[in-house]
Amino acid sequence: MTTPGIVEAAILAVSIINVILMVWLGLTVLFNAERPRWGVWLTSGALLAGGAFFLAQAVVVERGLGSVSAAMYLQWPMGWFIGMVLPLAWYATMLWYAGFWQNREAPLHKRHRNWLAITVVLAAVVLVLALMAASYPVSWTIERFEPFARPAIGGVPILAVAYPAFIFLCIVLSLDVLRRPAPSQRLMGDLARRRARPWLMATSMGLLLVSCLVGVIMIAIAFGHPTLPARTWPSGIPLAVVWGDLIVSLLVAMSIVSLGQAIVAYEIFTGKTLPRHGLRRHWDYTVILAAGYGAVMGWSVAIESAPFYGLLLAALLIASLYALFNWRSYIERDRYIHHLRPFVASPRVYDALLQPGAPELDAAGPFRALCAEVLGSRLAYLVAVGPLSSLAGPPLAHPQTASAPNDLSKIITQCDSPETMCFPADPAIYAGATWAVPLWSERGLIGVLLLGEKADGGLYTQEEMEIARASGERLIDTLACARMAQRLMAMQRERLAQSQVVDRRARRVLHDEVLPELHAAMLAVREEQDNAGSGIVDRLADVHHQLSDLLRQMSPSAGSEIVQLGLMGALRRVLEDELAEAFDEVTWELDPRAEEKVQALPVLTAEVLFYAAREAIRNASRHGRGDDTARLLRLKVTVALRDGLEMIIEDDGVGFSAVQRDSATGQGMALHSTMMAVIGGGWVTDSLPGSFTRVTLSLPENGWQHPTQ
Repeated sequence: MTTPGIVEAAILAVSIINVILMVWLGLTVLFNAERPRWGVWLTSGALLAGGAFFLAQAVVVERGLGSVSAAMYLQWPMGWFIGMVLPLAWYATMLWYAGFWQNREAPLHKRHRNWLAITVVLAAVVLVLALMAASYPVSWTIERFEPFARPAIGGVPILAVAYPAFIFLCIVLSLDVLRRPAPSQRLMGDLARRRARPWLMATSMGLLLVSCLVGVIMIAIAFGHPTLPARTWPSGIPLAVVWGDLIVSLLVAMSIVSLGQAIVAYEIFTGKTLPRHGLRRHWDYTVILAAGYGAVMGWSVAIESAPFYGLLLAALLIASLYALFNWRSYIERDRYIHHLRPFVASPRVYDALLQPGAPELDAAGPFRALCAEVLGSRLAYLVAVGPLSSLAGPPLAHPQTASAPNDLSKIITQCDSPETMCFPADPAIYAGATWAVPLWSERGLIGVLLLGEKADGGLYTQEEMEIARASGERLIDTLACARMAQRLMAMQRERLAQSQVVDRRARRVLHDEVLPELHAAMLAVREEQDNAGSGIVDRLADVHHQLSDLLRQMSPSAGSEIVQLGLMGALRRVLEDELAEAFDEVTWELDPRAEEKVQALPVLTAEVLFYAAREAIRNASRHGRGDDTARLLRLKVTVALRDGLEMIIEDDGVGFSAVQRDSATGQGMALHSTMMAVIGGGWVTDSLPGSFTRVTLSLPENGWQHPTQ
């Protein structure tokens, strides 16, 4: 095989690679864009136009570089048109991507509006010069090859100078745009720009080298045409053109690979919020296919009488790549199943409920599998908020030694819609977390998943964020349900045990003490029938006291008191009798409409709400002053209608942090928050150390429309 044949094969192979990659990227940008805006059409059209140019070049190479007529009629007009469009399109695309048209008052717009006009004018001038030179190829001969020599000013060819200057200006301006873009209005847009900037800079630098090389070739041809015949290809084409074509095609291929990496890894032109993992994998397969197919087609041209063998190799290559794709698909499926196994495995809640003293549901294992294997996060926190916070328990952390942030109030205010998939977080405030994923249920916001940077330094993909959100919601819901069921079972066991103790004690007292006393009294009456002695009266009085004490030790029901006084009246009695000296001031704010709803509550619902409110008031009286017994302590009780019945019990005591919450409230909050959940309500505790503690008892409207009796 001769050297010219090898070079022709290389040019054909690189041209086919460029065609496949540019067409795939152009269609991918167009088909995957959220909204087909003009910038998407421009980017996609420029890529497809570049693919068309290299397709024409492949046809020319296949017919032989000596076929000047093929190059003249196929590449000359198309090449000049595309040569004008692509540099200007790259510059315009970078302006659109950097937000040039979104804010006309931004520094980017002011800095480049004049340069944009200059490049458009220069492109028009170069295109006119190219049209004037379009007749020259018809008169080309090997002895006189001067495509760029005219028109000229003072012997200097204008086209050979203006075209490289035009490309150079477009690429240099594009680099300036990438270096100082306008602020992005898209979620994660600034981060995606920073991550994609090296790839886009590499693409621009590749195009800059292309412009410089094209300029050198054009000037060499224009000024060196008298001696060109001595430095020509065996077919008659100048040596500079052939080698320059190969080098330019290679530089364009490298630029396309860099651009494709930015597109599939960071969704820079499609407008997607998050990149997709599958898109990058498909791009890798496309690069492999393009490289293999280009190599096969180049070999078929280099070897004479080998087109048939080239087709056979191409068919073999396609079959092999398809088998590889299927194999990787099965590997990915097995990997996903392995990652999902901790989430689909049974949590064995039923067994835990039936075994007294069994440990609570372990959600740390699935959570760490989610963070380490599925998401690849360096650190993560799963924090329950809202009505389920008291049931789901303390935050989960990955790694286990990490400490979750205490205050999520700012993040919660940003969680205004279930449509929000994620938003950035300040790592200095939220213990290293850089992203917050709101978790929702039918009852509203139930938690927040805080994620740190990925271990590999990449961006989270759209699929990963969706998996993270669904898994976080499932973990919180499962934890809340399991712990509520465990607490109810423990409470039921405790009440059964208490009932048995009371029953046995009653039997023992009646059998061992009451009955003998009554029997003794009967004997005494018989012995002293004639004398109504005082001993009989004393013994009967003792029996009465024993029975009274036994009745007092049994758990009284508040149902009768609530029926007589109402829920609010019963609470007032607690504050006036039991806790009369606990607070320096008690304020009541009652909505008349809410009082009517309270009066209509079923007895069981009213009892649960009463006991929960009483527990909150008792906690305020015990812990409100802290260690300072002389501190003033005020209590405020508010009852209002806000998407249902809402009772707020707030004190201005010392408060407590999230870490101290369980120790400060004991088992009372766990029990009564569980009972509130049973009737469809919720218990939410908010506190600011040194300022206040607020307990919000909420009951949706269906809590009294469909009472649990």
